[in-house]
Amino acid sequence: MDKVTTAIDAVKRVKQGSTVMIGGFLSVGAPQQLLAALAKQMINELTIICCAADYPQDGVGRLISAGLVKRAILSHSGTNPEIEERAAAGEIEVEFIPQGTLTERIRAAGMGLGGVLISTGLGTAIEEGKRTIEVDGNSFLLEKPLKADVALIKAARSDHTGNLVYHGAARNFNPLMATAADLVIAEVEELVPVGEIDPDQVVTPAIFVDLVVQAKRRR
Repeated sequence: MDKVTTAIDAVKRVKQGSTVMIGGFLSVGAPQQLLAALAKQMINELTIICCAADYPQDGVGRLISAGLVKRAILSHSGTNPEIEERAAAGEIEVEFIPQGTLTERIRAAGMGLGGVLISTGLGTAIEEGKRTIEVDGNSFLLEKPLKADVALIKAARSDHTGNLVYHGAARNFNPLMATAADLVIAEVEELVPVGEIDPDQVVTPAIFVDLVVQAKRRR
């Protein structure tokens, strides 16, 4: 099944009010062309799940600058003053999650788990409203899975069915997010025929990918 399409046609599948996972960290390994296309479509009221808010007008920052985000679940915002300004003005709700916890919550969703037990955040504001569980005399927070309607991810190489190969830092959140969303759209630098990719190089199998968009190489 050929899953290749254009960036504009792909992001038309994103609906107003959707929860969207976005791969990358500080714009590295981020699906830049998908984010640019989504920003042009002006689909708003989005909840985004990402590692960082990136920079103004770059990466996830494109959506924030365009006023399309109502809620952001992330670990880092210090490089993007716009999200801090919008949060202070009440325009965006921001939930900070430690990076390791964010990773495990996404992984839990992909594996179909009911949650994960994590000690990070005990005795801090992160603990508020969460269930504490004791195991062998040790306390843990029950962190629930994070799942999305859509995941926008970035890979280096793909065939027409969506088998993905990553390079360098693009293996940060992209492979995990591909397992934890109802619709997965992959932006790739190189598109090759089916059978050309060595199966041992495939990190994300095609079964997880719904649409593939070929983009010009940026980073």
